Amino acid sequence: MRFHFPLYSSSSFSLFSDFTFISSLPLIFSSSHFSPFISMAPAFEPLSPPHQEAEPQTATPHHADTVNNFGNDGQVVSKSKVTVVGSGNWGSVAAKLIASNTLKLNSFHDEVRMWVFEETLQTGEKLTDVINKTNENVKYLPGIKLGKNVIADPDLDNAVKDANMLVFVTPHQFMEGICKRLVGKVRGDVEAISLIKGMEVKMEGPCMISNLISEQLGINCSVLMGANIANEIAVEKFSEATVGYRDNREIAEQWVKLFSTPYFMVTPVQDVEGVELCGTLKNVVAIAAGFVDGLEMGNNTKAAIMRIGLREMRAFSKLLFSSVRDSTFFESCGVADVITTCLGGRNRKVAEAFARNGGKRSFDDLEAEMLQGQKLQGVSTAREVYEVLSHRGWLELFPLFATVHEICVGRLPPSAIVEYSEKKPRLSLLEDPACYQ
Repeated sequence: MRFHFPLYSSSSFSLFSDFTFISSLPLIFSSSHFSPFISMAPAFEPLSPPHQEAEPQTATPHHADTVNNFGNDGQVVSKSKVTVVGSGNWGSVAAKLIASNTLKLNSFHDEVRMWVFEETLQTGEKLTDVINKTNENVKYLPGIKLGKNVIADPDLDNAVKDANMLVFVTPHQFMEGICKRLVGKVRGDVEAISLIKGMEVKMEGPCMISNLISEQLGINCSVLMGANIANEIAVEKFSEATVGYRDNREIAEQWVKLFSTPYFMVTPVQDVEGVELCGTLKNVVAIAAGFVDGLEMGNNTKAAIMRIGLREMRAFSKLLFSSVRDSTFFESCGVADVITTCLGGRNRKVAEAFARNGGKRSFDDLEAEMLQGQKLQGVSTAREVYEVLSHRGWLELFPLFATVHEICVGRLPPSAIVEYSEKKPRLSLLEDPACYQ
């Protein structure tokens, strides 16, 4: 067996060079959140002391219809109101995390609205009604209580009308339509965060979901990505995530406070594009890992695919956005997310089934059968990445990304993921990456 992908040498262009600086990363050890674990803070961004609000032993609910309350110094403290736009598996977990914190932190309203795309269950009941009656998303997160302060709302306009913090967590292919519906409907002081992994490809080039939200709604949008398999976080197994922000560190720390729990540790990084592209591109690598599993090629092959995938993620990100930081790839949103998604995510799972069937069953069929209404992101992202590579003449520079798409659409068999090809990446084309900006 010979690899379809050249194992780039350290002498190749720097975009594909090894992360040689990892040995110099300073470690910052902390046990403040989860004492059995040793955690690493962002190596290249000094953390300011966290402005944590005191958490009482017993949370005393404050009224959701109260706009302000008074701090210890007698000053009026404005409360933020949060709406989660999306209610799938990850959206429901996000609502659970947030709701547990809004009850404890005086700067937030208790109530967390969660917009639900209305569905009729097999029982004939509306999904929204069942969530509000049982405090559980019985379709996408069964067996997990969301918190009594989570209110499901099928009316998007009503769900967002009073919120000044919006959390977007829907399949990325629906976001343009959602944003168009929200134009003129959100408050002018709204801050947004996207948990969405994907991008839109337009005539003028790729558009990240955070940029789509910012441009269409005229609001600032941060991102949260990481090694986050939703079902594990739902049962409170320890996990990490990364908040990517642009300029306002104070806003980033608000998001960190809103999401952080003893079992979910969140760190801020000033690199929106890097964090978001990590979360987007790792799903393409997970599809490749699933092919390897379906063909029973073993752990060595899978590890090689993951390594090559991470390098293509870094090169692609830095070609699109020169501001992307190398250090971002060592956060939870980077290497950690690649590992967990290639070991246990839905993209890997469905790609494994695709390979076991020899590519004879479509991803659409497998998705409908295996995911109970959830959506794959990796297949559509692979198509979007392929469009960018093709349009910019980069296909030969990213053989893993290109091959994943060609397998997904049936041009190549699943076994092509590691088959030898005479095609070599033309690394010399990258000598002047500015010409591709």
